[in-house]
Amino acid sequence: MLTATKTKTAVNIFSHPQHAQFLAAAASPSSIPKLHGVPEVIVTGRANVGKSSLLNAVLGRRDLLRTSKKPGHTKTLNFYQVGKAPGKAILVDAPGYGGRGRPEWGKLFDHYTENRKELRRIFILFNGGHGLNEIDAMMLQSLDERVQASAGLQFTLQAIITKADTIPDRKLSSSITQLKKDIAQVAPTCLDPIVTSTAKYPYTGINAVRNAIMQACQR
Repeated sequence: MLTATKTKTAVNIFSHPQHAQFLAAAASPSSIPKLHGVPEVIVTGRANVGKSSLLNAVLGRRDLLRTSKKPGHTKTLNFYQVGKAPGKAILVDAPGYGGRGRPEWGKLFDHYTENRKELRRIFILFNGGHGLNEIDAMMLQSLDERVQASAGLQFTLQAIITKADTIPDRKLSSSITQLKKDIAQVAPTCLDPIVTSTAKYPYTGINAVRNAIMQACQR
């Protein structure tokens, strides 16, 4: 659980969105940048899960990350600064996996997560209205195994449930409960999922995501 001090730190850092900025894009392992040892988190999810909209909300910017209704828009690892330079954390946006994903994107993601000493947490996104499909479960299980084998890297895994607004009110509680149960069954190391929605303001769950990022980067 976050202490009051850590929660306040997260709010202060994210309350200055003008400091959030794009730093670099990596299309291959050799182009992954060196960024002063600032702790990093990486965000992945099935194509069109709402990743760009979520990250814009977390960073407090409307269009720092380009959003698209067409799956597979992100094609590189994109690095974003959180806080005043050189940053308190680096947020890494990964290409989506699934039917629109390309093998080379997965290889780049694997290389990053297996070798990046600055990595503190992997966030994996799931569409609340869809639940886990077979590809989601395979990816989640793979990340869970990676966390268990990461003794030298020391990063954690956490799920974020997106688009909670697409679930009918009468099914919201039971759907979220079932999805959390499915996640825990597939990935025992996964931290408690955060439920979010960015369909309209005020957003749901964004401060919880911010706090989770800072918790990961301050430990």
